[in-house]
Amino acid sequence: QVQLVESGGGLVQAGGSLRLSCAASGSTFITYRMGWFRQAPGKEREFVASIRWSGASTSYADSVKGRFTISRDKDKNTMYLQMNSLKPEDTGVYHCAAGLWASAAYDYWGQGTQVTVSS
Repeated sequence: QVQLVESGGGLVQAGGSLRLSCAASGSTFITYRMGWFRQAPGKEREFVASIRWSGASTSYADSVKGRFTISRDKDKNTMYLQMNSLKPEDTGVYHCAAGLWASAAYDYWGQGTQVTVSS
């Protein structure tokens, strides 16, 4: 059973940085795509970034391009999201997710970690 556990959220001032981690277990993930999503209060969940576990090709939402970097450490089975130049509109609960590369869906989700950016 795939399990995903996020950590690294917190309160930061605008312009600051945070690094989120997603510890993954239950699979080798070699055929998976992993992603970060976020949900702000009163808003729908939105895509932030994704990475192919093997080969490391990445994709980003336009709103975070140039500020966020997604990466993964295959030896540690951990995915990261480095967030720089944070803005108040980046506030939300950040979830990591996993799905088979051949599928458009993310089948496994973590519980989420709160990120709050103060102005």
